[in-house]
Amino acid sequence: MQYYQAKAGKIAGANFKEVYKTARYIYEAIRKKGKRNPHIRSPYFKNQKIFLQFFWGHLFAKKNWKDRLRRIQYFKATIELVQSGKIAPESKENPNNTKEIYHRFSGMTCEKEIFCVQIKEDKKSGKKYLISVFPKE
Repeated sequence: MQYYQAKAGKIAGANFKEVYKTARYIYEAIRKKGKRNPHIRSPYFKNQKIFLQFFWGHLFAKKNWKDRLRRIQYFKATIELVQSGKIAPESKENPNNTKEIYHRFSGMTCEKEIFCVQIKEDKKSGKKYLISVFPKE
């Protein structure tokens, strides 16, 4: 399996509040660049937009604070992977909804920790959404 080697590492912090503050700062910088929905562009998808608003809803759907913390620590590396990565993801159709495709990219931080980024694609509209980030076990 190939991994995108990110220059960014995990976001440092002792607790969720510190890490969230840094991740939100990165997100706000992206959000301020556009007028409407915050997005980044991916070279793998021929510079199509990847929308970010679903990520936060998915993150806060997790009830366990430790799980939220371990996911949000990879936010900076995730943004770099999506903006710069050209390695093909594992793609498969959503078993619960045949109108969606899930793309799972794999990356490695500068600390050699492997993580996965999941992007959902709507087949009908072609829109893509960043859904989840998690460390690979």
